[in-house]
Amino acid sequence: MSDESSYSPTSHRLLIACGGTGGHLFPGIAVAEEWRKHGGEVTLLISEKQIDSLASEGYGHLDFEKMPGMAMPRIFSPKIIPFAFKMLKAITGCRSLLKRFRADAVLGMGGFTSAAPLLAGRMLGLPTFIHESNAIPGKANLLNGRVSQVFLLGVKETAEYLPEGTNSLVVGTPIRPSFREVKEVTAARTSFDLDPDKKTVLIIGGSQGAQRINDLVAASLSAWADAQVQVLHVSGPSDFTRLQPAYEKAPGAGQLVSFCQRMQDAYTAADLVISRSGASSMTELAYFAKPSILIPYPHAADDHQTANAAIAAKVGAGVLWPQGELADETFAQRVLDLLSDDERLAEMSQEADLLAVRNADEQVCQVIHKALA
Repeated sequence: MSDESSYSPTSHRLLIACGGTGGHLFPGIAVAEEWRKHGGEVTLLISEKQIDSLASEGYGHLDFEKMPGMAMPRIFSPKIIPFAFKMLKAITGCRSLLKRFRADAVLGMGGFTSAAPLLAGRMLGLPTFIHESNAIPGKANLLNGRVSQVFLLGVKETAEYLPEGTNSLVVGTPIRPSFREVKEVTAARTSFDLDPDKKTVLIIGGSQGAQRINDLVAASLSAWADAQVQVLHVSGPSDFTRLQPAYEKAPGAGQLVSFCQRMQDAYTAADLVISRSGASSMTELAYFAKPSILIPYPHAADDHQTANAAIAAKVGAGVLWPQGELADETFAQRVLDLLSDDERLAEMSQEADLLAVRNADEQVCQVIHKALA
């Protein structure tokens, strides 16, 4: 499937439902770019969340449509009735959009944002596909899988959680096309006003940020600066202002940004990455072959971030540090101990590189194209 010659040009129209989080949106954008490259037309359906608006700003050449975000309540919750009405309204709206766009297929990148478009597509007799990036599929995607022809998987470990008889295929998780436009390390660091000669730690919490990671980093800045280590800290919009005083008190600690449109440069600049372990972050760490400290979000559904991190930790590509075991007093030194072990960092980088699937966007498009042929 990785042979590009097997994927011929297409004029088909694809609707991609990919809103709600960066973990859905950016892989959806990657598939859209690949589909357009081969002559197809694409509309991306996103949520009304601020993160979707921020992340889509750099892609003015793509067509985006918005729909209200929905989270399914418990079956016996009083919220289930208004949810059902919202879902019916969303399905009706998606049917209209699919007809207006003259869609030939529907791809959902995950979550309840994908549910209404997939149901509408199925009602119209269109081929439907769902993608799951995480090691443990979410409840929404298990439902989405029931109305999808193929369950596309980011990692092979997901298959064991699917119902028996599910038509699944491992394709990897697509990464945004801009990640292929990479500077060299010195230029990448300089682009963020960082010292090109200092060891650099990148801190990311995912598209929503991560308050506990941010607080641990804030408490560590002075110790890291004293050790001639600098950080590039992507805090998320909600924590940016709160963290600024910590950086003002630690001159030379590095750079704090609320959101980063040039993540390919941020990864390139880093010797080590401290991150949540959402599926997109795991995909990007592998793509850039970066050693990582993985701190799973402890309240993620089904603890799927721990399952994601365990895949990398098992092969030595990253270290898994449960959030509940971390303390402000010891975090800085633990990071410095790892950062000072160049041999181990090199081994972690090699293992991370082996986890990468570098043509996932192409593989997704090939599966859809084959169904439409």
